[in-house]
Amino acid sequence: MDTNAVETKTYGIGELLALARDRAVPVVRGIGDTALAAATPCVEYDVKALVNHLYQVVVQFQRLAVKEASDFGETIPDQVGVGPDWRDRFAAETDKLVAAWSAPGAEDGTTGAMNMPARLVGAMALLDLTVHAWDLATATGQHYPSADDAVVAELAGAVAELAPTARKMGVFGDPVPVAESASAFERLLAQSGRDPYWKGGAEAE
Repeated sequence: MDTNAVETKTYGIGELLALARDRAVPVVRGIGDTALAAATPCVEYDVKALVNHLYQVVVQFQRLAVKEASDFGETIPDQVGVGPDWRDRFAAETDKLVAAWSAPGAEDGTTGAMNMPARLVGAMALLDLTVHAWDLATATGQHYPSADDAVVAELAGAVAELAPTARKMGVFGDPVPVAESASAFERLLAQSGRDPYWKGGAEAE
């Protein structure tokens, strides 16, 4: 046996979503009411609209995990405006997302209207929960713990696979140039069309 060999763990999407959840939920909890109108690096959304979009993603990808049809309507439901407990409700729905993708069979076969491989669809949820949490943290003056870990490694492969179609559909912007010294997470952000060094938005309360 080669004692110098490095064992590489294969993570399930549910495990990776749990890591992303543990970063995203504190960011959402840290958004002050006065920051909801602030701009974000995701240029089509302000903070409130992006929270509502991410909430929709978290709910609809629960359905995709169990091979149900998703419903991404043209109008995004306003979860923030429903009541002051929207941060707690987001956390609860994110727990449900992790549970759904951790269940046996969630990564098997295909799911969604385009019949994409289920693990790749799960990686799409992981991408949104990671990148949009960074968007929200950056927009509201919070720290996002962007460790270059298994989440980033999974997303690097997923983004490379999804990027051509995503750019045609306007989901990703053009890649942003970064320095050779850029971290893996900064490169991931840049590949999604974001400036990893974006400045703007509002300070958290």
